[in-house]
Amino acid sequence: MSDLVQRVRDVLPSVRADLENLVRIESVWADPARRPEVQRSADAVSKLLTEAGFGDVRIVAEGGAPAVIARHPAPAGAPTVLLYAHHDVQPEGDPSQWQSPPFEPTERNGRLYGRGTADDKAGIATHLAAFRAHGGRPPVGVTVFVEGEEESGSPSLSRLLSAHHDLLAADVIVIADSDNWSTDVPSLTVSLRGLADCVVEVATLDHGLHSGMWGGVVPDALSVLVRMLASLHDDDGNVAVAGLHEAAAADVDYTPERVRADTGLLDGVHEFGSGSVAQRLWAKPAITVIGIDATPIAQASNTLIPRARAKVSMRVAPGGAAADHLAALTRHLESHAPWGARVTVTPGDLGEPYAIDAAGPIYDVAREAFRDAWGCDAVDTGVGGSIPFIASFAEAFPEAKVLVTGVEDPDTQAHSINESLHLGVLERAATAEALLLQGLGSV
Repeated sequence: MSDLVQRVRDVLPSVRADLENLVRIESVWADPARRPEVQRSADAVSKLLTEAGFGDVRIVAEGGAPAVIARHPAPAGAPTVLLYAHHDVQPEGDPSQWQSPPFEPTERNGRLYGRGTADDKAGIATHLAAFRAHGGRPPVGVTVFVEGEEESGSPSLSRLLSAHHDLLAADVIVIADSDNWSTDVPSLTVSLRGLADCVVEVATLDHGLHSGMWGGVVPDALSVLVRMLASLHDDDGNVAVAGLHEAAAADVDYTPERVRADTGLLDGVHEFGSGSVAQRLWAKPAITVIGIDATPIAQASNTLIPRARAKVSMRVAPGGAAADHLAALTRHLESHAPWGARVTVTPGDLGEPYAIDAAGPIYDVAREAFRDAWGCDAVDTGVGGSIPFIASFAEAFPEAKVLVTGVEDPDTQAHSINESLHLGVLERAATAEALLLQGLGSV
């Protein structure tokens, strides 16, 4: 065992204590009532980074949530590594569905439960552990950037990157906000789908009508909407919108048994779509109806509904353009309204997909660090979800090499109830990052 690996183990108890204190802060930027908690979280992160030995630590904001930037200058001739994480978290949902209080970190069976234990306060913990293991004097420059509104779509990130470009400039960017193949096998994320969503509203009447008097003659808006939404997929479950991009997926074996285990697919319910799981999950577009506004059942009467609307979310395969895909989705919805119903499509969020060419000396060092820390090679994987800010970093720093790592695993349940962090994964992720900083000092 190298001295550095042992030093990571030595600092982990203090890092875990710091992580637990961060988890106790309800830093939900999406909830206006808890925005003071986000500020308190930024203050706590700033304090931790200062105590870790960063000489230049500042809290910054450009019209949005507070972010933290901490800098340790590079030795002469050495590269600078930017370590990214975010300190804001998703809302916890119904606390009664959690097995333990969502903002009280609780260990069970080697996992630490609580909102943000993994996504992404564990990213902060990973960076702290790696820096502390080097005694605050790594052989490379280190800049830590901890964002405060990632879970709300990072609306002010582009302004932060522009306003603080010189502070954030780096040769290598490590984004600790992804997952691993398993608790025993690490991943390097090499592709991410983008996002495009919209709200579609249909109208058939200027007021509701008695369904007994006019049903069978006059179409109701909800029936129209259901038919339109059904047209988004063919009978096999493939996306049926014309003009969408498909890419190539990483070559991994994602078995049906794993799909069922990872998702909680109910008995008798089958996968849909064609192609390998990796292809469908990482390299093909996907469309999901994520909300519908119509009369609630408890308030329903025998009335033809005049208006109804739905929110439609699309994932964009790497190599595609989010705006073009939203335009294609809009054309499809507008052209598939039966019986002349009026259709209004209101565009929503856009996030660009991203693909990484993970070859060259920087990635060789990263793979060696993962191999030494985990005892096996990292698997190149894609991510079916979207992390649009990665494309923003790549645009702001086009010469930098981007490494997407993380501490999540298939049982983490990020964004859901009972989110948790596997403590063994935290140790291995921190060890890999410490070894990465060491290795990059020789590149």
